[in-house]
Amino acid sequence: MPIIKFLYYEKKILKNLIINVKSGQTILDVALSNNISMEHACEKSCACSTCHCIIKKGFNSLSKITEKEEDLLDKAWGLNQFSRLGCQAKIGKENIEVEIPIYTINHSKKY
Repeated sequence: MPIIKFLYYEKKILKNLIINVKSGQTILDVALSNNISMEHACEKSCACSTCHCIIKKGFNSLSKITEKEEDLLDKAWGLNQFSRLGCQAKIGKENIEVEIPIYTINHSKKY
């Protein structure tokens, strides 16, 4: 059973949480089921980039990225070569470490 470590901001303070997960779950579903606030303006339909996250460890263990996801990632704030959309990235069999950036492109969010 893989482990996911989340690095996330709560009230602009960096926190972390380590969770045992099942392979095949998306990063977003794991975050939401563990009360980690992760944006998802399109309700997991791969139509925005608000659930953008950066994979610090275990990037190659995730499901293969699709062309649609790559196109949407181009709109994400703080994009880098290890960026994924949390609603699309399914966890494989290896441990991963995920950073949820402090900012998103969701202009309706109040901080």
